[in-house]
Amino acid sequence: MRPNIILILCDDMGHWAMGCAGNSEIRTPNLDRLANSGIRFENFFCTSPVCSPARASIFTGKMPSQHGIQDWLANHDNDSEEYLQGQTTYPQILSQSGYSCGISGKWHLGNAKNKQMGFSHWYVYHSAQAAYYDTPMIRDGESFTESGYITNRITDDALSFLRNHPEGQNPFYLSVHYTAPHKPWVGCHPQEYVDMYKDCPFDSIPNEPKHPWQIATHPWPEGEERRKTLQGYFAAVTAMDAGIGQILDFLEKEGKRDNTLVFFMSDNGMNMGHHGVVGKGNGTFPMNLYDTSVKVPAIASQPGVIPQGVVCNSLLSQYDFMPTLLDWANIENPKPDGLPGSSFAGILKTGKESERSHVVVYDEYGPVRMIRNAEWKYVHRYPYGPYELYNIKNDPGETFNLYEDAGKQDIVRDMKAQLDNWFHKYVDPAIDASREPVTGWGQVARPGTYANGATAFYQSQGSMKKMQ
Repeated sequence: MRPNIILILCDDMGHWAMGCAGNSEIRTPNLDRLANSGIRFENFFCTSPVCSPARASIFTGKMPSQHGIQDWLANHDNDSEEYLQGQTTYPQILSQSGYSCGISGKWHLGNAKNKQMGFSHWYVYHSAQAAYYDTPMIRDGESFTESGYITNRITDDALSFLRNHPEGQNPFYLSVHYTAPHKPWVGCHPQEYVDMYKDCPFDSIPNEPKHPWQIATHPWPEGEERRKTLQGYFAAVTAMDAGIGQILDFLEKEGKRDNTLVFFMSDNGMNMGHHGVVGKGNGTFPMNLYDTSVKVPAIASQPGVIPQGVVCNSLLSQYDFMPTLLDWANIENPKPDGLPGSSFAGILKTGKESERSHVVVYDEYGPVRMIRNAEWKYVHRYPYGPYELYNIKNDPGETFNLYEDAGKQDIVRDMKAQLDNWFHKYVDPAIDASREPVTGWGQVARPGTYANGATAFYQSQGSMKKMQ
């Protein structure tokens, strides 16, 4: 019997923002519960440190320079084209294999008004991001304003899908896409969760000087504003955690927990003061690929099938997710060629990571590319730099850039060659992000195309205002 599958995907959550990951201040009892019942991945990486490219990579198994979404989609999703049109996604494959597929929450991949990619249940955000209350939503093609706290409404809709799924019939796949803990953070989360952190010292968050590359559109809170911002961020995580607990409770009550793979992940990482940055990859310009931006929380659990209480240190990526999911469901991918990832279902089954202990991971955000192994990390910015080399093993905080170190030039050359060869193997030259003017200000059309006389990518905050 094929397993049911639930992907819980959150928005802008740092890998550090869970109790089970070693943060003693944030309250995540249900994520900790999920980790205790399965495998927590210590080194799981997004494909790009911003929402839309990462989400497209999760669904397609491709990297941004293959699927063409290379920055966050700045145009309204209900009015735009279907950016995944023509791509093969795992929800399509699951649907064609008999799964009932539903999505509750954030889509942010274009044309949100229409069901896509094999989903029969469709409850999604009207656009990219909105307030946590009175949120514009779309249900099965109809736009409306959702009352109440949107984190709770996403949970409610997910539970409704699960309750209405016919007993004993086809397996289900459900995407639960929370917008938490994406900003805004101050004054927009239930007071009961905010009050949990009124006396929190937030020692788990670095209080560093502002990074010189921090962009103006991201807030840089100081003093009391820093406390309020962190209270809101932590509250958003804990409120979401409560919703996850409701989903787990339902599965257990209905006897479906043991036949349901629950996978929790964030779309990208997040800095909340780490490196002197508030934001993710586009929290700075030039864009950054710090581990806090590209490493994401990830947990997999299916009691009785996945070993319990395991922490996996293997280097894994979102481009490995689609091959793994299909492998787990024992479904063959009809178009496997050209995908950069591979299944880690063997780790899920055994908890043993030896088979993936030396894997290298890659990341990209427009002209910025990264190669990372267990000891070293190299960041290359086309065409002129600046470049970075970090000894992750001895300097996990990426404090000392060793790129100019004369004794490290062999490492730089080897990693640069490996990076070039890998991207040359998989990149679609027609949409190579390193040759597109991706700046972190948003994407409004397919790469290489033009909209309103401008390129497919906003070049600055000023160009955003001009084109909107």
